[in-house]
Amino acid sequence: MTATRHDGRAPDETREVRITRGWLDHAEGSVLVEFGRTRVLCAASFTEGVPRWLKGKGTGWVTAEYAMLPRATNTRSDRESVKGRIGGRTHEISRLIGRSLRAVIDTKALGENTIVLDCDVLQADGGTRTAAITGAYVALADAIEDARRKGLIGKGAQPLTGSVAAVSVGIVGGQAVIDLDYPEDSTAETDMNVVMTGDGRYIEVQGTAEGEPFDRALLDDLLELAAKGCADLTAAQQAALASTSEGAVS
Repeated sequence: MTATRHDGRAPDETREVRITRGWLDHAEGSVLVEFGRTRVLCAASFTEGVPRWLKGKGTGWVTAEYAMLPRATNTRSDRESVKGRIGGRTHEISRLIGRSLRAVIDTKALGENTIVLDCDVLQADGGTRTAAITGAYVALADAIEDARRKGLIGKGAQPLTGSVAAVSVGIVGGQAVIDLDYPEDSTAETDMNVVMTGDGRYIEVQGTAEGEPFDRALLDDLLELAAKGCADLTAAQQAALASTSEGAVS
């Protein structure tokens, strides 16, 4: 991995990552997460009660909604709420974020409470879904601790069973690279998103050959890159959560 990329990064180097906690005044947990020029605002809302189909079962629920602001990209896109129809991509990413977070939640320990993660893309430069998952975990952790302080969950309850982070990998110009920005993502021969727990287990792998199919050896190379990237992101998450004051951690 000696070749450099268009922005000067090494193939196994992520963009600069910044995690700013407490970005909103009213949400129980909120984070502005930045993967380079990609910026996503993640807000965690904790409410008592669960959807009707879970009432009386003694378990909680965690779900997510994803959206992109009209000028998150170089041209304006209409708000989906104005269109009156949520697009397939938005549904897919919302479900991915929800699945990823539920993988590290003990719903019994959460009790009959609901946490909704709203992930809004302020600026998109590739990797919005992976940034959303990575930031949403920190917002989720803050919302749980806020609920604990308010007595909404038990002092000894441990709803979080681990951490979760996500990163993109792909083949660009024949080279395996990590954390693709838009110029790389738009020209990648293979594009993959990998979601992992903090202890190195896989939650989800989404991979597509945009051109020539990839073989097992290439898949192994990409997964190895993703494991390194997710480990680095986990360290950034833990550093942000360990900070005594809410603010930006790079």
